[in-house]
Amino acid sequence: MATQTLSGIKVVDLTRVLTGPYCTMMLGDMGADVVKIEQPGKGDDTRAWGPPFIDGESAYYLSINRNKRSLTLNLKSEEGQAVIRKLIAESDVLVENFAPGATERLGLDYESVRRMKLDLVYTSISGFGQTGPWKNHTAYDQILQGMSGLMSVTGFEDGQPTRFGVPIADIAAGMFGAYATVSALLHRERTGEGQHIDTSMLGGGIALLSYQAAIYFATGQQPARTGNAHPIVAPYQTFRTKDDYVNVASGNDQIWSRFCTAMGMEHLLEDERFTDNAGRITRRQELAAEIEKTLTQHTTEDVIETLEAASVPCGPISELPDVFTSPQVEHYQLRRRVPHPTLGEVDQTGFPYALSETPCEIRHAPPVLGQHTADVLHELGYDDEQIGRMREAGAV
Repeated sequence: MATQTLSGIKVVDLTRVLTGPYCTMMLGDMGADVVKIEQPGKGDDTRAWGPPFIDGESAYYLSINRNKRSLTLNLKSEEGQAVIRKLIAESDVLVENFAPGATERLGLDYESVRRMKLDLVYTSISGFGQTGPWKNHTAYDQILQGMSGLMSVTGFEDGQPTRFGVPIADIAAGMFGAYATVSALLHRERTGEGQHIDTSMLGGGIALLSYQAAIYFATGQQPARTGNAHPIVAPYQTFRTKDDYVNVASGNDQIWSRFCTAMGMEHLLEDERFTDNAGRITRRQELAAEIEKTLTQHTTEDVIETLEAASVPCGPISELPDVFTSPQVEHYQLRRRVPHPTLGEVDQTGFPYALSETPCEIRHAPPVLGQHTADVLHELGYDDEQIGRMREAGAV
């Protein structure tokens, strides 16, 4: 196997639930040795989240904890504190997503840890950030989807504001945390300096607003919820067909012309209401009704075949059984089966990027609780007798 980008980088993972574990999974996928610290006898909260479970292992937990080693450690015990300090002194990165202030009570805040390892990259992921008037607000994905503005622009105009079908605020903060961590490692490589990274679900959600924020900045008005339609390009949305739905993305006037011609809707090209994108956006509902008069006479398969032949961007609304058996997904191995210590094999999503010289690999399946405790402690210089005493004391 080729050397990976973060091979040789050791990460102390003090995270749990989703946003932090997503960050450390990304680091692990790039080759970092991620040591996941878990509470003895309980572990990450998501180990108990379900159903579904696979022979007692939570599907939720399995989805975001590959490429890590699990070390059970009671951080409130004297022995646990000694272990974590040894581990930090030998590591390059620490990632935590405790509520702001919790690390100080454990003696593991950035200033304390910096004295243990001056060049450590210390990444804090939280709901609202480490400082400011909202820092102590309780943070869950749905709460942050709402407070970041994401839900206000998601859903149909005559319906409720709608959450994403995935925990996008959690995932975004984890992704931005991983990106910032790797950037800080590059800075350390150049200067020898470590640093503290403060990233939040609020900041990540607002970053994802992109052109919706730009609409507000330009107009001073709250962007409208437009369901499955694009707010500034039309037709660019989901349409009903004879048997299902289809997505069509007419990104410019040339595509609009090809779309109408391919589907026998040339009359719409002559309709003054829809001459340019501004007119089509202003009369989006009228336009959709006109288009669906034609599309509902054809199956989704026929529509896609016709539009692809005319170079009109389009696609079906695929359900997951179709997604994971599609030839392009199989080509990029976006579904992986990996050996697991108790389940035989487990399915994992693949990598969303392909690096030509330092490819990602799944080196470790999501670990069972405490699977690597003895291994990590041996690496830190503890012998079997010492590990046994720590187990008896509940420190690991």
